[in-house]
Amino acid sequence: MYDGKEIELEKLGYDAYSVKKIRLTGEPLKYDYSVLKYAEENRMILVTEDGENYGGCIENGLQCIKLGQNPTVEEIVEALKKLEN
Repeated sequence: MYDGKEIELEKLGYDAYSVKKIRLTGEPLKYDYSVLKYAEENRMILVTEDGENYGGCIENGLQCIKLGQNPTVEEIVEALKKLEN
């Protein structure tokens, strides 16, 4: 999740977390694999701009959304709604 966007998404009723904020809780999410594994174990949808992370999600059957740099909250919500359908 793009840092800072989770606050706006929470206001819209989503459970949203940035990797940065999860790290602050003490979770050891230093590497991409750790982030993907954490998302999988916690049944999360990874929202990313990173092609490697997106590819890892697709390869392992994880829910993931790939967006460009600094997408709007509206773009994120639109992509999440597409996953629901």
